[in-house]
Amino acid sequence: MDGRKVGASLRALRRRRAWRQADLERATGVSRSAVSLMELGRLDGVAIGTLRRVVEGLDASLVIDVRWRGGALDRLLDERHAALAATVATILRTDGWHVEVEVSYSRYGERGSIDLLAWQASSRTLLVVEIKSELTSIEETLRKHDQKVRLAPAVAAERFGWRPAAVGRLLVLPAGTAARRRVARHASLFDAALPVRGRALRTWIRDPRGPLSGLWFVPDSSQAGVKRDRTTPQRVRCRSGGLPSA
Repeated sequence: MDGRKVGASLRALRRRRAWRQADLERATGVSRSAVSLMELGRLDGVAIGTLRRVVEGLDASLVIDVRWRGGALDRLLDERHAALAATVATILRTDGWHVEVEVSYSRYGERGSIDLLAWQASSRTLLVVEIKSELTSIEETLRKHDQKVRLAPAVAAERFGWRPAAVGRLLVLPAGTAARRRVARHASLFDAALPVRGRALRTWIRDPRGPLSGLWFVPDSSQAGVKRDRTTPQRVRCRSGGLPSA
């Protein structure tokens, strides 16, 4: 993150509103001294949440971009996303669902792609699956998922002739400590939006009855072959004289 550029941007946005730093303090709850440091580009001791409050208080948005080895990070994330999608699709198909992958839509100016759109014919249940290999913006993830769930019945009817009696939503995350900790830090939000987990979720997938709002931690098979290099101890057999055998 370019501290100087961020600081200059904050200063320009504040001045555009004809605000003093004290005005920004009142609007965001962030102290004037902290605002001053940010505008000077001194961000080392600033929490991301604090910086985001100031940016959003100026009617802007904070975008943090992680870059690694050119485009290698995108390929790595795509690989993890594809692995999670493949795992979930296999489980759903085993349990009798018809699964369509990457179903794009464009309706009333809203565009996007549904990661997995699944159909259980006997119960006429439609399942809208959102897969995240990395959980960045929680609010944006839930908002976009809401949009897909809202539009999915019409998309399913037009594209596949499916006319659901019930619609389920499912957010899939990798079953690692990072994702679990992120969910735990925002437990109230996730509990309200996606309350069904664990055994209850798997029971519903096998026998869907009514709508569902669930969160599923799925093992990341793309990491299955990644192991630490370990040296295996060698057992040495000795003869009665105490010397190792050849």
